[in-house]
Amino acid sequence: MRRLLPGPTAEDIDPYEAYGDAPALRLGMVMSADGSVTDAEGWTDGLGGAADFRVFRTLRALAGAILVGAATARTGRLGPARLRPDLRARRGGPPAPIAVVSRSLDLDWRLPLFTEAETPTIVVTTERARDAVPSGIPVVAAGDDDVDLPEALRVLREDLGHEHLLCEGGPALATALIRASLVDELCLNIAPALLGSPRHTRLLGVLDAEVPVEPVAVHLDEGVLFVRYRLRA
Repeated sequence: MRRLLPGPTAEDIDPYEAYGDAPALRLGMVMSADGSVTDAEGWTDGLGGAADFRVFRTLRALAGAILVGAATARTGRLGPARLRPDLRARRGGPPAPIAVVSRSLDLDWRLPLFTEAETPTIVVTTERARDAVPSGIPVVAAGDDDVDLPEALRVLREDLGHEHLLCEGGPALATALIRASLVDELCLNIAPALLGSPRHTRLLGVLDAEVPVEPVAVHLDEGVLFVRYRLRA
C-alpha cells in the first residue's frame, strides 16, 4: 500500500506497521464508495478484494479480542479467527478470540465459530441470559435486560486481559458502541465501486448527535482507500 496521509510516500508500507499503534477500541469496516457495507449478495466479501482482506487480517492480528454482533454470527459465514504463519509469528501467539455480543442468545451453538475455534469464542450477554449459554463457552455477562457495553468492555480488558479490542460490526453494534462513546478509531476501507443495490446497507444507524472525526492516516492499495479516523467526543 502507499501512504497518502501523513505525507505521501512512494515506498511500500507494511500494514502491520501502519496499524500497529492500536487504541483501546477500533471499529474496522469496509464499504462501497456510495456507502454500503454489503455487496450485491448481501455480504462484505465482494467489496474490497485482496487489499481489504490484507488489512482485515492485520487488524485481527493486532487485536486482543474481536467484537461482532449477533446478526453477523447468525449468518453462519463467520468462522473462528485464524492467523497465517507470518502474522502468528508477529503476534507471538494464537489468534484473538471472537466475542459475540447478543442479548437474546438466538445463536446456533453448533456453528464452527463455537465448536472449532482455536481460541474459544466468547459470548457477551446479560446477567439474565448467562445461564442459557452452553457449558464450556466463556461468558461475559454485563447488564440485566440489555448488554451494558461499557461494563462488558471493562471485563474484557481488565478481567480477561484483552487490552486492545476490534469491532467488525455489524451496523447495529457499531452504532451502539459509537453512541456510548466507546470507539477510539474508525478504520474505514472504501472500495472503488458504486453499488446502488437493493441490498444496500448503511454503515451506521441513528446517532444521538454528530460525532466529529479526524483523519489521521490515509493509504491506497489496489484502488481501495484505507482511512483511519480518530473519533472525538
